[in-house]
Amino acid sequence: MNALFNNWYNNKINENKIFNNISEEDICLFINSTKNLLFPGIDERVDDLKEYLDSKLSDIKFSLIRLLTSIEKMENMVIDKNYIVKEYLNSLPEVDELIKTDIEAIYQGDPACRSTNEVILCYPGFLAIYTYRIAHVLYTLHVKILPRIISEYAHSITGIDIHPGAKIKSHFFIDHGTGIVIGETCEIGENVKVYQGVTLGALSLREGQALRGVKRHPTIMDNVTIYSGASIFGGETVIGKNSTIGSNAFITSSVEDNSLVTIKGQKQKIKE
Repeated sequence: MNALFNNWYNNKINENKIFNNISEEDICLFINSTKNLLFPGIDERVDDLKEYLDSKLSDIKFSLIRLLTSIEKMENMVIDKNYIVKEYLNSLPEVDELIKTDIEAIYQGDPACRSTNEVILCYPGFLAIYTYRIAHVLYTLHVKILPRIISEYAHSITGIDIHPGAKIKSHFFIDHGTGIVIGETCEIGENVKVYQGVTLGALSLREGQALRGVKRHPTIMDNVTIYSGASIFGGETVIGKNSTIGSNAFITSSVEDNSLVTIKGQKQKIKE
């Protein structure tokens, strides 16, 4: 080993910075325990329902405390872990209701689907939306990094990238889903359907960190359908209610209600 390496190595030792790794096992336990609390028996045997639910509740608390402890050490900060766990659990009834609307939207919107159980067990869009919903709760509680880690876990499995900071209302339907990107400040209304390869992104990131906290991503109003490969950019861009965005359209300005936008960027009114 040469002197340059030895100096670098000794400096690493002298940094005295200890990371407590985020455990993938804890992430999986947290995600799956929440899912099984919301949908008991969907993919596990249940003999005694109360005993089963109690065990899932215990697993959620255990895994979330461990994950928050790892974040504390990594970020050199103090987190009120008991408060975060309490608020997360208190959010689950609302999360449950939202997720049920997403399941219904997927089932009603896809004639290939045979049951709502098929949605939960087989659809990557559901997994991405479900994981976003629980990560968003932690994001609103201002937990550093962890919501992103949870979202990226789903991203790695589904190919669907939903930032936990996005605001997504009920009855959200992702069809197929691979390659979808939804940015942090994106706002999505009710009954929105998004196909594979869609990007809801920022128009420009040249200013980097100076844009933190600024709305960079589009707003999608109620009852909008966005077909595969479409790209919609900019924090001031609003896609009006009841509009349809065609495949591969590239949009950087707002679209009125009841509009159809084609691949060439041509806008026309849909007959009401």
